Amino acid sequence: MLGNWFKTTLLMAAIVALFGVVGAAIGGMNGLIFALLIAAGMNFYAYWFSAEMVLRMYNAQEVTAQDTQFADFYQMVAELARNAGLPMPRVYVINEDQPNAFATGRNPENAAVAATTGIMRILSARELRGVMAHELAHVQHRDTLISTISATIAGAISSIGSFAMLFAGQHNREREGGGHPILTIVVLILAPIAAMLIQMAISRAREFEADRGGAEISRDPEALASALKKIHDYAHHIPMPTAEQHPETAQMMIINPLSAEGMQSLFSTHPRTEERIARLMAMVR
Repeated sequence: MLGNWFKTTLLMAAIVALFGVVGAAIGGMNGLIFALLIAAGMNFYAYWFSAEMVLRMYNAQEVTAQDTQFADFYQMVAELARNAGLPMPRVYVINEDQPNAFATGRNPENAAVAATTGIMRILSARELRGVMAHELAHVQHRDTLISTISATIAGAISSIGSFAMLFAGQHNREREGGGHPILTIVVLILAPIAAMLIQMAISRAREFEADRGGAEISRDPEALASALKKIHDYAHHIPMPTAEQHPETAQMMIINPLSAEGMQSLFSTHPRTEERIARLMAMVR
């Protein structure tokens, strides 16, 4: 638990520093101060409201035990939460054809898990159980806060061009401490890459741990391995428009939902599915 709080603090500090560098490069001292204020405000917002923002972004619909269409799904999550010793999370369904799922929330007491209608169609009940156990492992490890904060702020950094426009006029007005045009361009190119690297470094390790924890919660590592193979095979052929519009949220999913090839795939926040499956099957053996 302390390790995850340390990683969360480190992530927030890295984001603040990144914003400060961008602000200084674009607007000198005024840019630095403004960027630090913006970063502090975004960290505050991300801590308290990022989970709800992501759920709204994906138009996730909350379901309850009384919802006849998804009652079995709700009871499955309830059973797994008991196995993990967790409070009952809020349960959501996303009307998307691509098979995928994620967990969010700043702590286990305020957690939510979501799955697409697509994943419910292609997986058996046993495989879906393994997937939801994986998501509850994220909650148990308290790394849902890390994923939602990094998704929120990485999106802001990826849109750093708007921030640059705000301070562009200061280059001509400030004689001292102003941003150098070439340095500004370099920072604007590197800042989104740095944000992706931060996400990638944190997310890949979390996925392996969540696979292991999910296998322990469900007591069925083979089911999760089978589910990962199916999701991987389907997900790359079925687009998820919301994820494509907000690629910073991709690292929250159990499988990378993006269809991009080439350079962007080098920055994938997910480890290779084959390696994840191999580790799970080693647990079976």
